[in-house]
Amino acid sequence: MTKAGTILRRSMMEIILVLLCIALSFEASGFLTAENLLNVLRNVSMQGVIAFGMTMVIISGEIDLSVGSAVAFTGCLMARTVELMSGQLLHLSQTAAVVVAIPITIVAAVLVGMATGYLRVRFRVPTFISTLAWMTILKGAAELVTNGFPIQSFPEWFNFIGGGYVFGVPFPAIVFVLVFAIIHFVMNFTKFGRSVYAVGGNAEAARLSGIKVTRTKIVVMATVAGLCAVAGIMQASQIMSGAATSGVGWELDVIAAVIIGGTSLMGGAGRVWGTFVGVIFLGVLVNGMTLLNISEYWQHVVRGALILLAVLINVAPTAKSARESA
Repeated sequence: MTKAGTILRRSMMEIILVLLCIALSFEASGFLTAENLLNVLRNVSMQGVIAFGMTMVIISGEIDLSVGSAVAFTGCLMARTVELMSGQLLHLSQTAAVVVAIPITIVAAVLVGMATGYLRVRFRVPTFISTLAWMTILKGAAELVTNGFPIQSFPEWFNFIGGGYVFGVPFPAIVFVLVFAIIHFVMNFTKFGRSVYAVGGNAEAARLSGIKVTRTKIVVMATVAGLCAVAGIMQASQIMSGAATSGVGWELDVIAAVIIGGTSLMGGAGRVWGTFVGVIFLGVLVNGMTLLNISEYWQHVVRGALILLAVLINVAPTAKSARESA
């Protein structure tokens, strides 16, 4: 019975997701159409890409509150770089400028993530504080890069990255699934993935067992930052501009998906698959409430309540064990 209860608890979100889909198929007209389901995938893909990186961060015992601002900054940096490369600096074609700008944007984001990790391990600055500072810095940097106005410097074909289709499947959804597969493999089948769990569970014990805690924390922070750049590029492609207003509030949705997926905020426990389910669950929920014409205000209330419920489900077994041992 204990084993069955454990399996049931681990599969709770999958069961709830299936029940939600069944209910919406009866109540929300058009929910089960292929077009609508692909639309859900497209809508969650960019935040989902970041959520997989955030899962690694939270499992390692850290957090990143700057991901929304990072999306805005990287999109604006991408647009500004293309504008300069194809105009004032090198007079490249727009296509060549995009090819050059993509790695520049990703590297810039990774360096920010590495700086956050370094501050954490070298000066013991909590990532809650450092990423809160980066949230403001990157938001301001995005506004400085654009001077407050969207930069439209991309060639027409660039829209494919954020708005194109491959055999009827949105390209961002393909990126979403690909990133999921990579992070899932890393966290479950590599030495580094096991190190992330060990560091999040007990950093000192991990250090004594030979795990390089410093490197692990820097790598996970750099990973989520790099994935923010990927999402920022896709977002810029979708709206065909670099805008400082992109990514507003994304950090809340990303962290919500990770928590709903079962990852512990205390670190050391969580599943990438759970985050995948959490991302899809939030996407289906928002889509269903929109189809049912539920007020946007009530949507926020429902999503917040679900986050609280997910946290209670996750901490209940631990709290019970603590009471029994006391």
